[in-house]
Amino acid sequence: MKLPICWVVVSSSGAPLWKMLVPGHWDGLRPAMPSLLLLFVAALLSSWAQLLTDANSWWSLALNPVQRPEMFIIGAQPVCSQLPGLSPGQRKLCQLYQEHMSYIGEGAKTGIRECQHQFRQRRWNCSTVDNLSVFGRVMQIGSRETAFTYAVSAAGVVNAISRACREGELSTCGCSRAARPKDLPRDWLWGGCGDNVEYGYRFAKEFVDAREREKNFAKGSEEQGRALMNLQNNEAGRRAVYKMADVSCKCHGVSGSCSLKTCWLQLAEFRKVGDRLKEKYDSAAAMRITRQGKLELTNSRFNQPSPEDLVYVDPSPDYCLRNETTGSLGTQGRLCNKTSEGTDGCELMCCGRGYDRFKSVQVERCHCRFHWCCFVRCKKCTEIVDQYVCK
Repeated sequence: MKLPICWVVVSSSGAPLWKMLVPGHWDGLRPAMPSLLLLFVAALLSSWAQLLTDANSWWSLALNPVQRPEMFIIGAQPVCSQLPGLSPGQRKLCQLYQEHMSYIGEGAKTGIRECQHQFRQRRWNCSTVDNLSVFGRVMQIGSRETAFTYAVSAAGVVNAISRACREGELSTCGCSRAARPKDLPRDWLWGGCGDNVEYGYRFAKEFVDAREREKNFAKGSEEQGRALMNLQNNEAGRRAVYKMADVSCKCHGVSGSCSLKTCWLQLAEFRKVGDRLKEKYDSAAAMRITRQGKLELTNSRFNQPSPEDLVYVDPSPDYCLRNETTGSLGTQGRLCNKTSEGTDGCELMCCGRGYDRFKSVQVERCHCRFHWCCFVRCKKCTEIVDQYVCK
């Protein structure tokens, strides 16, 4: 008859924590102290929940339509608890400003679309993945691309909230109350209903930055450096919208004489905001975290970045091959331009792996003619073109 072997796991104080019997019969893991087991399980669940929260993002509001205020009872907390990707601080703001959430989702969607437009001809094309992090693991790297994504997303929220205020969709704000510009001609009226970029900026700052500000990292740690990087890029995105808002006017008078003008503050087209942030991406500053818990330039010969500049703390992957660890989707199967020497060219896009040619049938409108009154009639023209995809 074989006697079972008893394994005992003890704590630093010598008290038994776990007992396991082998072989003979499996008696499983038995906690010698139930209270310690409960503490261990609670800590494990808390850690797992924190990792899950960090992996998710409020960007997921762009992929999951948010109910309009009239669809739920104001003050009903379950609505906010069911929204994915929110940090604890963002969830509290959701409970206070539930009617804002659908516009935050619209802002995130606007930012994602602009990101995909700006990077459509690059190896990394701002592709979204089918999970709550939206962009996948590639956002875990503090690269230039991540910097741009944070900035353009924050800009999208400012844009959406500012417009919602002007359109009377939010109970906590209305038309812009910006002061009359000093250089506006004296006989022009200042009083049209402008985009409330002041409110949009303030609310976006509170909501978007909440995730980073509620964390408590060790001073000088890599995690703190990444949080400071995110905050800097969030601010750069918000300032791009704020700074580019300009005066817009409308003429009044008999037969369009423009004897009188009414003017107001109006947001710039978001494409122009995206173009400016893309320029900031190209000139982004490489930073590192100091022991004092501040970001500093890795190369002191460059100028210190302003609050309107983008910064990054990690070098970018080459995005050539699919890499599950970094989240890179690779460029296999991407369309490229054989005659281009830019980033969309087959040589750069395909990373030297070569490319395949195939023929594609394109149907376009052609031979369009205007008919009185008032429509345009076109024919459909078919053309066979050569296209190239990366191997």
